[in-house]
Amino acid sequence: MTPWWLSVAEHVIEMCDVHKAFHVGLPIETEVLHGINLTVDRAEFCAVMGPSGSGKSTLLNLVGLLDRPTSGTLRICNEETTALDDHALTRLRGHNIGFVFQYHYLIPAFTALENVMMPMLGNAGFPDNKMVKRAKELLDEVGLTPWRDNLVNNLSGGQQQRVAVARALAMNPSLLLADEPTGNLDSKSAEAVFALLRKVNREQGMAILFVTHNAELAARCDRIVEVIDGYLTGQKS
Repeated sequence: MTPWWLSVAEHVIEMCDVHKAFHVGLPIETEVLHGINLTVDRAEFCAVMGPSGSGKSTLLNLVGLLDRPTSGTLRICNEETTALDDHALTRLRGHNIGFVFQYHYLIPAFTALENVMMPMLGNAGFPDNKMVKRAKELLDEVGLTPWRDNLVNNLSGGQQQRVAVARALAMNPSLLLADEPTGNLDSKSAEAVFALLRKVNREQGMAILFVTHNAELAARCDRIVEVIDGYLTGQKS
């Protein structure tokens, strides 16, 4: 059976002539991104590459609605974001975007299960059986069934990153932003995390923006976007 998302033409990310500057209006004003035009479709796995300081993290912060463009337009899941207030941005981000970073940012005093539940708790305000069930299913999916009740500090680096992936999927987002998620992992763990992201992308139709310095992993994505000195310099299929 053909997955439903293959018949749905939908841009999950639409950036049109996006600029981002810091210290605007001051003598030290610096523009970091220069006229970015980028679309990412549902179910697309897009790698973002470029040297350190090229603007990759700034680009990801804008797409993740953690920062605002200085000019240009940004649509996320068909919603124009540049005029939204902070409350509306938080709502849109919480329901549509998952984040996985180079460092997992788990809560060390909590178990794997409790960490995965955190986005759902933030949304609902109190735990219930449905959340517990969802968190258990996600940990099963990432291969951590025996470690669900372990404190995350007692897990390996690769296991912690898989918990972080499960947490990012808790709200079933349309878009997953992964900022060097394999950068601190050994080659075996990095492969396992990448394979997990690819599995989610293919089975759930989730769009993924994957920032990496690993050319081998990037080559296995659907497309590579290169950022050099704040410009998109190439989009390779």
